[in-house]
Amino acid sequence: MLPLLLAASLTAVLGPLPDPKPTYGSAPRPTGSEVKLSYVADAGFATAVELSCDPPGGGHPKPVEACATLARVDADPDRIKPATTACILLYKPVTAELSGVWQGRVVSWKHRYGNTCEMRRATGELFRF
Repeated sequence: MLPLLLAASLTAVLGPLPDPKPTYGSAPRPTGSEVKLSYVADAGFATAVELSCDPPGGGHPKPVEACATLARVDADPDRIKPATTACILLYKPVTAELSGVWQGRVVSWKHRYGNTCEMRRATGELFRF
């Protein structure tokens, strides 16, 4: 009985409490185009850069070209037409990875190459850093 009297007296003094704000669905989707590009070699070295494409910038040495490449293939490096350059047959594997947001959607890609030459031949300007 005491809790009911306490609630009634608080309501009389403070007035009715507002309804809580409604929640609709999940959290808002990310916007823009910002990705992290990285590669790791089995030999132990690794490097990574951030690339922003709205406007082009970040730590990539050629952000305009890298963003144009991503736009052309809709952020799927597997769709890049490989260059016709020759690479030496030296097995020093590297794993390239792209992750982030591209035009408002979350993207993720990973591929293992025989060496950095093969990676750069397959991905163009994207992984030249």
